[in-house]
Amino acid sequence: MRIAVVGTGYVGLVTGTCFADSGNNVTCIDINADKVAMLRRGEIPIYEPGLADLVERNSRAGRLAFTTDTASAVAAADIVFLAVGTPPAADGSADLTALWSVVDSIAPHLRPETIVVTKSTVPVGTCAGIEYRLRQRTGRDCRVASNPEFLKEGAAIDDFQKPDRVVVGVRSAEVGETLRALYAPFLRTENPFLTMSPESSEMTKYVANALLATKISFINEVANLCERMEADIDDVRRGIGHDSRIGFAFLFPGAGYGGSCFPKDVQALASMARDKGIEPRILAAVHETNLAQKQVLGEKVARHFGNRLSDRAIAIWGLAFKPRTDDIRDAPAIDLIERLLAGGARLTVFDPEAMANVKAMYGDRLRYASGPLEALDGAECLVIVTEWGDFRRPDFDDMARRMKHRVIIDGRNLYSPADMRTRGFAYEAIGKQPVTGPASG
Repeated sequence: MRIAVVGTGYVGLVTGTCFADSGNNVTCIDINADKVAMLRRGEIPIYEPGLADLVERNSRAGRLAFTTDTASAVAAADIVFLAVGTPPAADGSADLTALWSVVDSIAPHLRPETIVVTKSTVPVGTCAGIEYRLRQRTGRDCRVASNPEFLKEGAAIDDFQKPDRVVVGVRSAEVGETLRALYAPFLRTENPFLTMSPESSEMTKYVANALLATKISFINEVANLCERMEADIDDVRRGIGHDSRIGFAFLFPGAGYGGSCFPKDVQALASMARDKGIEPRILAAVHETNLAQKQVLGEKVARHFGNRLSDRAIAIWGLAFKPRTDDIRDAPAIDLIERLLAGGARLTVFDPEAMANVKAMYGDRLRYASGPLEALDGAECLVIVTEWGDFRRPDFDDMARRMKHRVIIDGRNLYSPADMRTRGFAYEAIGKQPVTGPASG
């Protein structure tokens, strides 16, 4: 099939590349000429494992192209995917300004048989709005479908090529069968292709993210309670996770969720509920709990130093909101950095992929280490925010030699408190009893 993908952000670039890799001819469109030129050179503007190789291979094979020419790409396409950003507005609702601009730009170039598919996360009713808007601009009924993405940053290629399920919202069986044929190479293990109304499809995306976010906020709240009740959250998690009704997924305590999806989607779903006269009490609690959880690490650091943070040398491991990405949008590390800088601390940071993005925000207000151990030189405390594999089995003896005080505040529960006690570290995690180590002054 001939496919056009409008938008070369995270979702658009992964979608276009994976469709090209399954044998389709794909053109990715972006209004940013510099970005298009970068992609043509094989330079990838985001970090996603495996993506660069796929882009290079399919570009070389002639199946994947990048352009700023919307008219030509759309006119030649059998299917046009819309993958533009829908950021949160001030009231938490999704801002569809970019989406409506794209709809207007593609309308003059659509052939009657072309299918327009929304990949962007959009409020319920947006497909209907696109249908109406295209009818006004083309004078005919256009074929519009919803196809939400369920990609995890850091594992997006695998998620796309081996999906748990594919969800499409359509108004005609013919459009559904066309999309089924497009996705057939990715569903060879009999995972379901689910067809429903566009409204149900749009809702499915929000509900999926909101439920996962709810599990994270729930286990974080329980972890905080465990600390005060002399319980261990890992024991509790094991005790409930083996219940088949509950399971273990998304029940790992930490410093709160971030990224481009969960924060904005929880707020957007809550906004939709309020628009319909329903008070979203659970969604509101999920959001507020997460905002509070993102302050926990800063509170632990401040408490350890008796709220005397001025001129304290503190190292931070992990800046991205999760491992295997360079995305720092709504990352808990940003909340921590803001809190510690406000207290006058001197910060040295390290992340395998997100350093450039953080440096663009903070410049010389931070020190940027070339590796995790270098970040510890003279540090009075280490705070671990992101669970990169690089941090799981460090040289603790070297860490102890480099640090001024052997203090670790672990926002991802990477280490055993008993092991930290044996090694002489003061250690505090999430939902566990703290280990007292050498005095830190």
